[in-house]
Amino acid sequence: MWPLPKISMEKNVSSMEENNSSSYKDALRRAAALCSKQEHCTGTILDKLRTWGVDTDVAHMVIRKLQEEKFLDDHRYARFFVKDKFKLNRWGKVKITAMLRQKKIDESVIEEALAEINKEEYEQVCENLIKAKSATINESNHFTRKGKLFRFAAGRGFESDLIHRFLN
Repeated sequence: MWPLPKISMEKNVSSMEENNSSSYKDALRRAAALCSKQEHCTGTILDKLRTWGVDTDVAHMVIRKLQEEKFLDDHRYARFFVKDKFKLNRWGKVKITAMLRQKKIDESVIEEALAEINKEEYEQVCENLIKAKSATINESNHFTRKGKLFRFAAGRGFESDLIHRFLN
C-alpha cells in the first residue's frame, strides 16, 4: 500500500471544504465516479490523481476519504483480482502475486487473498493446463518436451515444485 502521511484528516478536510476547494472536491468526485464503475486499488487511484495534476496532500486526503466511504478497499480489490485471474485466466499464484505487487498491494493483503484459493482446485487447474498443452506439443525428445511444458506452466505462474510433480 502507498505510504500515506500522518495528518489530521478532520482538520484538513474540513478546512478544505470550508474554503470550497474545487481541487479537492473535483478530485474526490472524479475518483469516486471511477471507483463506482469498477474495482480499483489505492495505487491505481493515486496514480490517476497524479495524472490529473492533483497536489500530493490533496491526493492523500481523497484516498483516505474514498477508503472511509468504502469506495476504495485494497482487501476487496485483491480478493476479486485473485478470483478473477485464477478462474478466468487460469493464472498461478506466482503470477498473481507479481501483478498485485506491481499494483503496490501490501504483502499481507496478497497472502490473505491467495489463501482463498482452494488447494485441490488449484492443483487440478495446473494439471489440466499441462495435459492440454502436452497434447499440442509435437516433440519426440522427452527432455525437450518436459522443458517446453515446464516453461509454459511457469509462465502461467505456477510454482516449480507443483509443475515438477505433474511432469514426473
